[in-house]
Amino acid sequence: MSKDHILVQKEAGLATVVFNRPEMRNAISYQMWQSIPQIMEDLEQEQEVRVVIIRGAGDKAFIAGADISEFKTLRSDPENVKMYNTATAAATRGLYNFPKPLIAMINGFCMGGGTSIAVCCDLRIASEGSMFGVPAARLGLGYGFEGTKILSDIVGPAFAKEILFTARRFNAQEAKEMGLVNRVIAAEELETYVLQLAQSIAVNAPLTVKTSKFIVSQCCLDPERRDMEKVNRMVEACFQSEDYREGAQAFMEKRKPDFQGN
Repeated sequence: MSKDHILVQKEAGLATVVFNRPEMRNAISYQMWQSIPQIMEDLEQEQEVRVVIIRGAGDKAFIAGADISEFKTLRSDPENVKMYNTATAAATRGLYNFPKPLIAMINGFCMGGGTSIAVCCDLRIASEGSMFGVPAARLGLGYGFEGTKILSDIVGPAFAKEILFTARRFNAQEAKEMGLVNRVIAAEELETYVLQLAQSIAVNAPLTVKTSKFIVSQCCLDPERRDMEKVNRMVEACFQSEDYREGAQAFMEKRKPDFQGN
């Protein structure tokens, strides 16, 4: 895989992960799937990165899905299917379990594997002309439990069934009505809106944001699977942090706080 197929750009507390195959509508190759967990692990370790934006290159697609041209070789027998599915599962877990805020900036086609990646993000902001869908039923593919669970948690069982059963394309307004996206923005305003949104998160206390993300994720689990001890530790750590003292002091002094993430 060319290193240029996934680009990572960093500036002012933000990182942008760019799926960079515009000539293929940013379709994800097997090797791209394999590279995602390491990319996210690296960004997790970089304390200066507070928010991550995921986008596609060009103006035609966020991610148009998996690279179907590889299916004849990489999904042609049970052993290869297992290998391929292991890679995609590791990639989606790496995204879904990433502890910092993830924003999907969606412009154009967001299909199949693109939808899988988008629903692993915390927020999804789409341009007015974007299109969504999971065409597994038209390809005869089995759509796995983890992806179905995440999709169902976001849009609810009825809409998840409609998306998966029909395999059709949904426009941005339909996606918003289902809860699949948070906002629908004019294409020419999309990048500015997403950057402002990301910056508004990045200036907040990182420990508080991280704790909020973890607690919301726990709410999606059955009660017996929730890690309430970790929830309580994270909440207590916020109250014991330097950032809590900085936030209180800044409030009293009527100035913007300068949070350091500790």
